[in-house]
Amino acid sequence: MTHADYLLLASLREFSRSGAKPSQRELADFAGLEVMFVSKLVRPLEQAGLLRRADHPADPRAFELELTARGTDLVGQAAAVMRELFDELLLPIGGRSGQRHAVLVRTINSLLDVAEAFNRAKGTKAPAASRRTLDNRRGRSRR
Repeated sequence: MTHADYLLLASLREFSRSGAKPSQRELADFAGLEVMFVSKLVRPLEQAGLLRRADHPADPRAFELELTARGTDLVGQAAAVMRELFDELLLPIGGRSGQRHAVLVRTINSLLDVAEAFNRAKGTKAPAASRRTLDNRRGRSRR
């Protein structure tokens, strides 16, 4: 599984927690990816039996996406590996519960606030995926 595959499957799992079946465009927006890139990723993941693509009921030009049981299992295993790597990466600053980690998260959130303000001022819409990931680890939702 590539990093891009993991990003797509993990984003689909997160988006679908409420039972939603996003279109490729909705998933692209949610994950902060280009729609064409999502389209290219989806085909081999579907062929591998990790997700299902079906006609979207509200838009005949779109597909809705859903993880298969196999895809759900695989993304769960990959998430466990990612947590281990994240824990290893954060050891030098005291781990996830360390004060230096909290300072790092606050700093990154401040930088994201500035970037979001800049984008709003310029009238551009940037994906909120990075912010959502940081805030969800802290138990908050910015969406």
